[in-house]
Amino acid sequence: MTRYQRPAAAPSFEQGGVPARQVARHRIVQIDNLKAVLVGWIIACHALLGYLAIGGWPYDEVQEVILPPRGEFVISILIGPTAFVVIGAFFFVAGLFAPLEMAHQGPLRFARNRLLRLGVPWVTMLLLIWPLFMWFAHRSAGQDLTFGQAFRQRTPFLDSGPAWFLEVLLFVSLGYALWHSLGLTQRLRPPLRGHYLLWCGIAIMAATFVMRLWFPARSQQILDLHLWEWPQCVGMFCLGTLASGWHWAEQVPPRVDRSCGLVVLVTLGLAPVVVILTGVRDFGRDGGVFLGGWHWQALTLAAFEAALVVAGSVWLLAQGQRLLTFDGRLASACQRAAYAAFLLQAPVLLSLEIALRSAPLPALAKVVIVASIGVAASFSLGWLLVQKTPLRRLL
Repeated sequence: MTRYQRPAAAPSFEQGGVPARQVARHRIVQIDNLKAVLVGWIIACHALLGYLAIGGWPYDEVQEVILPPRGEFVISILIGPTAFVVIGAFFFVAGLFAPLEMAHQGPLRFARNRLLRLGVPWVTMLLLIWPLFMWFAHRSAGQDLTFGQAFRQRTPFLDSGPAWFLEVLLFVSLGYALWHSLGLTQRLRPPLRGHYLLWCGIAIMAATFVMRLWFPARSQQILDLHLWEWPQCVGMFCLGTLASGWHWAEQVPPRVDRSCGLVVLVTLGLAPVVVILTGVRDFGRDGGVFLGGWHWQALTLAAFEAALVVAGSVWLLAQGQRLLTFDGRLASACQRAAYAAFLLQAPVLLSLEIALRSAPLPALAKVVIVASIGVAASFSLGWLLVQKTPLRRLL
């Protein structure tokens, strides 16, 4: 990757490394739109995962019908890589704006706000919403258990469903606040060069491979910590904080954009070839050696994942800056409701899946119905929540 030349009007770093002209900036429409699009994509993908044998959305514990193996294999090849890009992009964007928020708030207020905005929804999902709706799901499948049993017997214990993302982002944010309070961020103001992305990818690949020697991909830990994804989460947040002072939230350098796009294209092109050459025909049955351990397949997956996480997140941000410029009434409503929609997807999707349980429909039809209604309902209810209730300050 080529070096990004420092702008002619170089940013003046004030208040913890944040450009002075960026301190007064409140929002960037393209990034708000990008977050709304990614939330919609996550909700639709969770609807799909509920009807796959490989799972990934806990309705698979009681699913009444699944997609045919061949269809699931094709879908996994086409859509599976987006899981790496989406999570990485969210942490990258969070890192982009963390220095700005830190400059306004200081470490203590920054940590307090993150505890309220991330911690309160996570604990609510952990202790009430997720176990309640999973209890409904198991009851709809004919399993006679109490809410207490549904809560205590979940694997992993203290599962919070999709709110694991909030949990990990909270821990990373609190770590950043501690780092800043110790004055260590003042020492990290280098010009951001393109080859730093390469080193970031290598670091994420190595850390991912090592982490998965103990915590294989898709493994479960108490609190559903997703430790096997922590290298990419922490790495992309840190990369975002470095890119923040160089206006990447406003525009990714064009040469970096093109380089990342090429890396994404090559990676996506090679992935199916590697899968076919290794003889994998069913990810649920044959994919175990890719998930962790001293296997070359695990190292290969870590390399592909790191390439998509780093290059894909940066490239996706650049596409959003170029294409997602609309700001009409519908777009504004979706922007405002995106976070609430992410939180509401759990009760919305599980309610729809339970309601369709007895319907004599093939899995594909149920996926389409749950995904389309789920996205629309999550955003609509999210908009009502942030507009009509006192929770709007929290969301």
